[in-house]
Amino acid sequence: MKVYNGLSEFGRLPKAVVTIGTFDGVHIGHQKILKTIVAISKANQAESVVITFWPHPRVVLDTSKQELKLLSTIEEKTQLLNQIGIQHLIIVPFTSEFSQFSPDQFIRQVLLEKIGTYKLVIGYDHRFGKDREGSFEFLSANSAKYGFEIEEIPEQDIDNVAVSSTKIRHALQHGDIEVVTDYLGRYYSFSGIVSHGDKIGRTIGFPTANLYLEEVYKLVPADGIYACKVQLNSQHLRGMLYIGNRPVLAGKKRTIEVNIFDFNKDIYGEKLTVHLVKFIRPDMNFSGLDDLIIRMKVDEIESRKALNSF
Repeated sequence: MKVYNGLSEFGRLPKAVVTIGTFDGVHIGHQKILKTIVAISKANQAESVVITFWPHPRVVLDTSKQELKLLSTIEEKTQLLNQIGIQHLIIVPFTSEFSQFSPDQFIRQVLLEKIGTYKLVIGYDHRFGKDREGSFEFLSANSAKYGFEIEEIPEQDIDNVAVSSTKIRHALQHGDIEVVTDYLGRYYSFSGIVSHGDKIGRTIGFPTANLYLEEVYKLVPADGIYACKVQLNSQHLRGMLYIGNRPVLAGKKRTIEVNIFDFNKDIYGEKLTVHLVKFIRPDMNFSGLDDLIIRMKVDEIESRKALNSF
């Protein structure tokens, strides 16, 4: 997949099958759209193009959303799109000036002149352009004028609930990991650099790798204990993750630390990717370290059981 940091880097194609969106999380609804443009491209000797935006438009257009947390970093999104088979990814810097493009202006200047759109595929209720005035209805009414085909992909449901990035964020914030996994079609993950902590875990029999997340906008799930898969370079390991402020130790700072099962190596400075498999329990306070150790032994048993198939 070729990645372009802005429209200026992209050269017009003779026949492009295009979709537009933020695609935060690349959930199953997004995947349906993306797989559709890949299939149409192959069937029509065309090339698949995804236009996405960075930063997230909601952050630029609504100052109250400055603390918006996202399901995927731009690097994670790029990797997921590549895995699906997209040929071209254009990352458009989203600015207040760009947001003033009218739907007609966006279609003419971007989709037609710059991209060479043969067919446009959009998701259910997708809107674009100034004040989100562009819609499937707008496109359908003007399709003859623009000269490209249009297809709308219906919303994707699970148990009669429409999948959306907003619903996935809500589920993560409430520890509903099974819902998150169903909606994403994979385990939710995040990556961090192993940093030095207080090293208390090793004194109580549960050494942990403290994770520092460089991307401040990445959504960290609800506090608690999770069974998780851990990726370290080419190694695929298992463990249990803790997110919280360590109330037993009167902690004041939220920490993210993972106890990797059957593992004893110095990995400071290494990058770990954690995939959340199951929510074990919420964060709790205990009367002391002895009670905490007893409960952590139970947590380990439950986590290993949840990870038995890996």
